Amino acid sequence: MLDFNFMNAMVKRLLIPLLLILLSAEYVQAQSFFSRYINSILMDTSDISKPQFLVYPTIAYAPETSWEIGLSSLYVYYAKRDTTNRLSEINGFTFVTLENQYGIWFDHAIYSDLDKWFFLGRIRIQSFPLFYHGIGMDSPKDYIALVDANQVLIKERVLRELRKNLYFGLEFDYQRISSVDFKIASEQQNINLPLGNEGSDNFGLGLGLVYDDRHNVLNVRKGIFSELAYLKYMPAFSDFGFQTIISDNRIYRPVGKNNVIAAQLLGQFNTGEVPFNQLALMGGDSMMRGYYLGRFRDRNQIATQVEFRMLPLPLGFTDRLGAAAFAGAGTVFPDFSKAAIHKVVWSAGGGLRFLLFPKKDIYTRLDVAFTQEGTGFYFFIGEAF
Repeated sequence: MLDFNFMNAMVKRLLIPLLLILLSAEYVQAQSFFSRYINSILMDTSDISKPQFLVYPTIAYAPETSWEIGLSSLYVYYAKRDTTNRLSEINGFTFVTLENQYGIWFDHAIYSDLDKWFFLGRIRIQSFPLFYHGIGMDSPKDYIALVDANQVLIKERVLRELRKNLYFGLEFDYQRISSVDFKIASEQQNINLPLGNEGSDNFGLGLGLVYDDRHNVLNVRKGIFSELAYLKYMPAFSDFGFQTIISDNRIYRPVGKNNVIAAQLLGQFNTGEVPFNQLALMGGDSMMRGYYLGRFRDRNQIATQVEFRMLPLPLGFTDRLGAAAFAGAGTVFPDFSKAAIHKVVWSAGGGLRFLLFPKKDIYTRLDVAFTQEGTGFYFFIGEAF
């Protein structure tokens, strides 16, 4: 049976309208606006240096939100239309549900001319329920509370190139969670509510050091990305005082002409008074696919994954279909004692790829992930990492 809980916070975009359009576009000959729009995407006859913009509708369903209707967009370009610059991307997603919930998301990776400046960040503004399973690896599979809340998350890195591919600069993170309502599951009446259960405003400021020689962040065929960041949330600007260190390391290596093997090692480490929404959260559409984002949470997290990509598959009749297989493992823990680091969970799966923009080598991905607790489905533009 399909697990809607996993599909909910992993964005669960079924993209039914887009799929119907893609499947029918080959047979539709009428020169309507939509057929010309889709054909321009599928054929991709534009100049490689020309910016491209894509908009498509989404639809999804989950028990706690009812039907969700949304609109996704992607804008990709080269600074000054110079293809020796790295490909910049800005993507957005907005949705509303029949339960009067909403969300506005933006993500970006922007490179200036000659790649001298690098802006990497995301924005989340949403009123959306969260599943709370408790803290630690021994938290129950079934959520113990459904948390209604309004959330604002703004994270930005402003980095300057020190030497070729090495960037250094400021990082800031603002997170606000308000109108928080823990709706306790009927069989879990006596749980201890976590720190920050009444809401909080927290602003963190710090420094980041990034090595990045990727040319196309949406589909990396060769390169290294490594980030070491330190953020401090001071009581003068935050409801809670704590510190966060993030280490994110990725490597991509070609295997033959079209295949890529990619690997990632992620660590997040917190000290101080950390509210529940800013603990290290395991799961989501990127790392540890198949687990709901926040299924496991604690002060610290270590997770790793490896993925083999065949882009495209050697089918003969088309060069626009690809595939991938992936596996990962991770844990969350309160401290570095042997007693705390005692349990590791796994995730594995695979998926199909469709070459959306041939000139820019950008694929859509449809992944299915399996875990010890269930299955998750994902449909996105660009690879998971």
